[in-house]
Amino acid sequence: MKNLNVALVRLVQFVVFVLFTFIVLVYFGTMILLPLDIVVLITKLLGVLGIGSLFGAVVAVPLVAYLGKIVYSTPGLIKLVVDNGIELANAGKQRVEAFNDIAAAVK
Repeated sequence: MKNLNVALVRLVQFVVFVLFTFIVLVYFGTMILLPLDIVVLITKLLGVLGIGSLFGAVVAVPLVAYLGKIVYSTPGLIKLVVDNGIELANAGKQRVEAFNDIAAAVK
């Protein structure tokens, strides 16, 4: 019976590990894909206004680059975003390691 309990604890530990890994990947992936999405949205907006997609992209890319420069030059903003992601990863690591104590107690 103890082996079954240890296996269940390890299974839940694995599920928590996968969950936190997914959350951290989504967090940082969103930070990467957000500027690309803004470019697409601006291009579509300019397309609705009658400006072609190619010219819309030529206008949208420098506009998003300028917005990225403003965000990057804002004091502490990039550090805060990265630190939040690192804290999220550390919290996941702590939760996964907490299962080791439970598995040791079950043995």
